Amino acid sequence: MSQVQLSLPEGFERAVHLTAAELENQIRLMAALKMFELGKLSSGKAAELAGVSRVEFLDICGRYGVPVVQLTADELAQELETLSQWQTQAP
Repeated sequence: MSQVQLSLPEGFERAVHLTAAELENQIRLMAALKMFELGKLSSGKAAELAGVSRVEFLDICGRYGVPVVQLTADELAQELETLSQWQTQAP
């Protein structure tokens, strides 16, 4: 596994009311969430970075308001059309 070193101001953990281990986990989670949101990581790789399962990561996305599906307006319109067709065909 690769490692990245991060320098933080002295006493930063106390300023954010976290232990060093909690801060490390929080930074990994925030990085994973943002990279997933920007499309830089898949949900699986983001979950791996965050140190949680994929299902747990997707749940965390919901808690932080990070969309798990990103559709363009055209893709959304197509999805809605497909759903509409299924509903009219249902017995």
